[in-house]
Amino acid sequence: MSREAQAAVPIPISASTHRGMRSRRGVSAVTMLTVYLVLLVALPSNLALSALGAYGRPQFLWGIFLFLWWGFTRVQSPSIDLDPVRQPVRIALAVLLVVVLVGFAVALLRGQPADQVSPAISAVLRLLSWSGVVLVAIDGIRSMNELLVMVQRIVIACALLAALGIVQFVTGQSFLEPFTALPGFSESVGGVETRGTFLRSSGTATHPLEYGTALSIAVPLALAVATLRVSHRQESQRLRWWLFLGLLAAASFLAVSRSTLIGFGVAIVLMIPALPKHFRIVIIGGGVLLGGAVMMVTPGLYGTLVGMFAGVGTDTSTLSRQVGLEMAPGFLSASPLIGVGVGTLLPRYFIFDNQWLGILIETGVIGTLAFAALFAAAIWSGTTAGRGAAVDDTRLMGRSLAASVATAGLLFAFFDGLSFPIAAGLLFLCIGLCGAVRTIGRADAQQFPASPPARRLRERLLGPAGTPRRASAAVR
Repeated sequence: MSREAQAAVPIPISASTHRGMRSRRGVSAVTMLTVYLVLLVALPSNLALSALGAYGRPQFLWGIFLFLWWGFTRVQSPSIDLDPVRQPVRIALAVLLVVVLVGFAVALLRGQPADQVSPAISAVLRLLSWSGVVLVAIDGIRSMNELLVMVQRIVIACALLAALGIVQFVTGQSFLEPFTALPGFSESVGGVETRGTFLRSSGTATHPLEYGTALSIAVPLALAVATLRVSHRQESQRLRWWLFLGLLAAASFLAVSRSTLIGFGVAIVLMIPALPKHFRIVIIGGGVLLGGAVMMVTPGLYGTLVGMFAGVGTDTSTLSRQVGLEMAPGFLSASPLIGVGVGTLLPRYFIFDNQWLGILIETGVIGTLAFAALFAAAIWSGTTAGRGAAVDDTRLMGRSLAASVATAGLLFAFFDGLSFPIAAGLLFLCIGLCGAVRTIGRADAQQFPASPPARRLRERLLGPAGTPRRASAAVR
């Protein structure tokens, strides 16, 4: 390579001119978020400190700590705002927080039964906990290496969750009994349920739908990691990520759940256009073969799955959702703009099995629009990340995160997802990573401009346009 060509190729540098969020002892945002991920997925989702009741779930407490850590770090390290990037996710989250707090205040001023006050306070604190996760991810992850490490850890955690679910399906045992003996913690439930002649596993989740949502959120991320060349210093290491993807796919089929299959299908469909062309046929063909293999080694599974979709009109869960749609206007009529108050729609009134409908009743039309805006901001930030840059890995990572958020948004129409820690926690973590990838993408667009001369030079030096490039893998 000539000296002129070397000089024309931009040198990969940090995605930002500063280090992001770190404590005085050097603890990074990736480490803090990894602790949250472990508490979220490795422990039964309803395990809680008995003395704290509804406030005792470890992942909830760590999320509150993340919110406080973010605030103290911002005060102590204002340099985080060097080279700022406008973040629609942060704006949408702030609007949602304001709307929820106003509705909460109005609900308390209106007067609430004694047993509704504590759930309302708990709901507000849960939102603050999830906000801590989002804000630490946005302000703390500032390089492609950090983002890739975090996404890989999400894939590993959800693949292990899928493996536990498969073992539960095969053996009919939950393997969660040791957690019930932990001193100071309330007993956990969940693990397995029955549908037809099959057991519905849920891993460490409270409910199979929460488990299925976690799998569906991880599928786009696993696809991205498996097809990214930048994450594999040795191509032999790529196999592990395909195995993790296979575990997620097999567990989705064995979950015996319409919603999980729909989520899996939507995740694949959303990711196909974002994948390199030579991987698309492999993914589609491999998915069909894996699904057929699972059906063959599990007698009766095919008939059960077909029966679930064929009998959707008479299924009790479907009928319950239809009844919820009919009852919603009556609940909403009390306060259509700001709702009845977050956390006040208790199960004793009705279980809607639709998070969007629950949000509409609790926060009104304004709150629902704010909640939808948070999804839209995250999806837009992810899909536009890396636009205008000649770096393929940033775009693929952004689109995979956007696909995960969109898939979760769809599945929230089938159950009250914010009531289940794993589903909600993974969603807000991906929302925060969508904001982070926007910052990284903006830096890539500045460092690796996608002008025709730059593209031609990069293709001549680094390979054809269809080959994933390693540009942003360096030293970041």
